Amino acid sequence: MKLKKVMALTLAGVMTLSMAACGSTESTSTDTTTTETKSEAETTKTTESSDTAVATGDGKLVVWTLANDLIDFGERFQEQTGVEVETVVIEPADYPTKVQTALLGGETEPDIIVGEPQMLEDFYDAGFFANLDDFGAKDYEGQIVDYVWQVGQDADGIQRAISYQITPAGFYYRRDIAQEVFGTDDPDEIGKLFADYATILDTAETLKAAGYRIFASDAETNYFSGDSAWVIDNTLNVDQARLDYMDLCVELYQKDLTAYASQWATPWYMAMAGEVPLLTAETQWGTDDMNIWDAESFKEATADYETTEVFAYGLPAWGVLTMRDNVGETSGKWGVCSGPAYGFGGGTYIGISSQSKRQDTAWEFVKFCTLNEDTANWWIEYSEGDTVSLVSALEAHKDDENPVYGNQKLYAFWLEQAKGIDYSKVTRYDKAIGDAWGNAISSIKTGEMTKEEAISNFYDVVESTYPEITVNR
Repeated sequence: MKLKKVMALTLAGVMTLSMAACGSTESTSTDTTTTETKSEAETTKTTESSDTAVATGDGKLVVWTLANDLIDFGERFQEQTGVEVETVVIEPADYPTKVQTALLGGETEPDIIVGEPQMLEDFYDAGFFANLDDFGAKDYEGQIVDYVWQVGQDADGIQRAISYQITPAGFYYRRDIAQEVFGTDDPDEIGKLFADYATILDTAETLKAAGYRIFASDAETNYFSGDSAWVIDNTLNVDQARLDYMDLCVELYQKDLTAYASQWATPWYMAMAGEVPLLTAETQWGTDDMNIWDAESFKEATADYETTEVFAYGLPAWGVLTMRDNVGETSGKWGVCSGPAYGFGGGTYIGISSQSKRQDTAWEFVKFCTLNEDTANWWIEYSEGDTVSLVSALEAHKDDENPVYGNQKLYAFWLEQAKGIDYSKVTRYDKAIGDAWGNAISSIKTGEMTKEEAISNFYDVVESTYPEITVNR
């Protein structure tokens, strides 16, 4: 396939949030060579489920990825098939450029490339991903959660990539605080406290009056920032829900309804385990003697601060892993409920490089990671809670209880949330427009601009960035 030449890809905004779910993103190369001889490795082998029959003899597979997860998948694939796998984990900020340089330069490696949702459309348009329908991908339609399958299709409906995970968003909340303040910890009932933006604000006020904070930071609602498309028929769409979301973020910030614990910083993680120093809008990013990115120095600098406890976090399904590693003594006291909109974040979508000379074997790897029930069951156990995209595996585990979350049946919950995601509302403009809207919100809440000024500036940014989009002010 001849690649389309592109001057630049609009891929700079890689989602670092989803990277936290998948582990460290340090540049890593792991050659998962086994002790088998070359002749043994070049014979055809079959996985436990007999779903993956690999015709080898074309050398190792080279995988370029943003997530350490594929190191583990690569090692297991090699163990079960004898195919040598070299997995290279690349920094998110560097990944798009490296892929573009390699493929536009005609390099035949890597064989496997990946992408997150916000970069996939540009990758598809550039011709980087091979056509999976040529390998029979359509035979598997319906086996993967719908929205994930759709994310992996280009504008013509051709399957280009598949993800092994679903990433619908929810609110992770403290059951013990819920019982104390609201008299129930039932997920359905607590979900009503997050039913819409105005209700979230009321919930925040109630929690503050009881001595708590609803969120660690005002960024916890990011995944629920609207349930409509930013662009419809080439026209910018700013509906009332977007404006209501803006008002919520400003109110949370200006009324001190959060703990001002910046996402991914020390206090943000600390609040998962219990008490956290109560920062302010002025100190949330640290001071000369308080480093919010260094746990030890932060604790020393805030030893005499007033403390609070946080009620909820807004995170996709991969948040179960983040929470698991940081909840400490609050383990078992958490639950998960729905939010005011169906959101999702991140996800690693695996495909075959259009320049690869090992595409048949690469297809077996894609199937192994995404469509093999034995692999899905292994990954659920190995990852200790990641939520796979294979419907049969999710249904098989629907009654699994997660002890961190009060034995809640999370796989059933996430599958239900995923059904509400309408991928037709996702556009190639979402990242840039969403960032511009976020900047507008920040300028209002910090007093830099009035609401009217910030929205007008937002329109200016959209018009200058995307002149092809009609902006009705």
